Amino acid sequence: MNKKQKKMLVRIIVSAVFIIILKFIPAEGLVRFALYMIPYMIIGYDVLKKAWKGICNRQVFDENFLMAIATIGAIAVALYEGSASAAALGITGENDYTEAIAVMLFYQIGEFFQSYAVGKSRRNISELMDIRPDYANIEKDGALEQVDPDEVEIGTIIVVKPGEKIPIDGTIVEGNTSLNTSALTGESLPKEASVDDEVISGCINLSGLIKIRTTKEFGESTVSKILDLVENAGSKKSKSENFISKFARYYTPVVCYGALALAILPPLVRWLFMGLSPMWPVYIYRALTFLVISCPCALVISIPLSFFAGIGGASNQGVLVKGSSYLEALSEAKYVVFDKTGTMTQGVFEVNGVYENTIPKEDVIEMAAYTESFSTHPISKSLLKAYGKEVDKNRIHDVQEISGHGVIAKIDEKSVAAGNEKLMKQIAVAFKPCEKTGTVVHVAIDKQYVGQIVISDILKPHAKEAISSLKRNGVKKTVMLTGDTKVVADQVAKELEIDEVYSELLPADKVSIVEQLLEKKGKKEKLAFVGDGINDAPVLSRADIGIAMGALGSDAAIESADIVLMDDDPLKISKAIKISRKCLRIVYQNIIFAIGIKLICLVLGALGIANMWLAIFADVGVMVIAVLNAIRALFVKKL
Repeated sequence: MNKKQKKMLVRIIVSAVFIIILKFIPAEGLVRFALYMIPYMIIGYDVLKKAWKGICNRQVFDENFLMAIATIGAIAVALYEGSASAAALGITGENDYTEAIAVMLFYQIGEFFQSYAVGKSRRNISELMDIRPDYANIEKDGALEQVDPDEVEIGTIIVVKPGEKIPIDGTIVEGNTSLNTSALTGESLPKEASVDDEVISGCINLSGLIKIRTTKEFGESTVSKILDLVENAGSKKSKSENFISKFARYYTPVVCYGALALAILPPLVRWLFMGLSPMWPVYIYRALTFLVISCPCALVISIPLSFFAGIGGASNQGVLVKGSSYLEALSEAKYVVFDKTGTMTQGVFEVNGVYENTIPKEDVIEMAAYTESFSTHPISKSLLKAYGKEVDKNRIHDVQEISGHGVIAKIDEKSVAAGNEKLMKQIAVAFKPCEKTGTVVHVAIDKQYVGQIVISDILKPHAKEAISSLKRNGVKKTVMLTGDTKVVADQVAKELEIDEVYSELLPADKVSIVEQLLEKKGKKEKLAFVGDGINDAPVLSRADIGIAMGALGSDAAIESADIVLMDDDPLKISKAIKISRKCLRIVYQNIIFAIGIKLICLVLGALGIANMWLAIFADVGVMVIAVLNAIRALFVKKL
């Protein structure tokens, strides 16, 4: 609770206690009026001040004006009538004073509650986004010096001690550690990191001291971009929020003029056409009750708060949403289009198996790893990883790399060839075609075929579960786009149970296919594209909703996307859709509830059935219930 909220709480308590005490103090006339004005001014002075400023600035019709005119009017009715006349009409002056103060008191209670709820939402996001580093450690003359992260240039070596946040993106050049990435990814398990691993700002170093060579300036680092996304999320309003803003702009003047008509027209009709007493106090009282009931704060406050809470709940799951408009659009997602490499697969080549071997599988991998050990190609790296031992370069001689074919080298005086079918044909070795999906490395020793190694990009752990979860959540069609070969693409799509697959595509081809899919979908259906590479940026921009992989994805993809998955887990897409739909349900519940209750109470107020106490419920009570409902969007079950 901040200082302003504490001050408001004191005012509420003092005013409430004052009203109770006044019930036991006998006083009449102006003395009673003066006594009751003390708690009224304590609790309502700021509302009156805002209402006056609004009138001076020609922005009259807001909740402050409604509260001010209703309470002042209720007090004026009691003061003017006097106790005898008021009692004859069923309205006592004492009740009116109490009601006027109660209206202001409960309105302020509602404002306090709303302020606390918004503060809780902000704290939830602030705690989650408490990743902005205060300093970076640079080693100078054998001692560590703390500098502003903004002053650190690319290529600088920074030192991060255990317990400190990584201030800038970079690559570890010394040390091993465990990293807490929960503020970025929502993942509670620590991540191991060692030399040559890329690390991103905002993570907390849990164990060992590490040295990092920065690869970005602070302004371009992950932590800065995340903070910018969250801070500017409110600038992109949803259709529901825009509707409420327009509704309030027209609604408030209408009810004000309606209340004025209710105060003037019925008494004139009674007096001029029916020859009856005009009963001005009764109808003025009804008009004032009508004004209190009509206050639209439940809608104006709860709808933006619902989206704000939804964005906070999503952030807590490692899903960054750039604005409420994208959260609303995601709830209508019926088509989800995926890139393959790096999105549904890990983008890392690994040995999947050894086949048609005439010698032990371990020996086939060893010979291939030694032959390819001087190459920097991803295939070579995957072979060395599968071998898992240090390569003795003294065993290798006469390395000959044949572009587009493979490598031939002498290993322990044996001629070893490792490559594709073209290489086998070139050296006249009979080989067996591979029926497995992936990149095939054929291996021959002294022109004798000894086996084939299949290397392929492996699926992400939750990829298949992500597709099935999307279908369970009402997504009509899943599509995969890739520049990979048809055989590989079809195999991956079949394994993941994706509905459609398009292969061997260039970036421009992906845009064309997405545009075709956009034309086929319904007007109220949205298409989401999920990608990670720089070549996905045009498609991310073209789709209704662009979703980027944030941990390993390119900067261009993250900049172009509307939603960012901080841990690259495709299963989070389904989670994000659930969050958006829950948020929209809460928004519609609040709209229907608030408008419905107000309409009923307005009719009752106009007919004289509803008094100020019911008006208080229709205003403050509805607002409190709507705000309570709104903050439910903050709480999301973990995956």
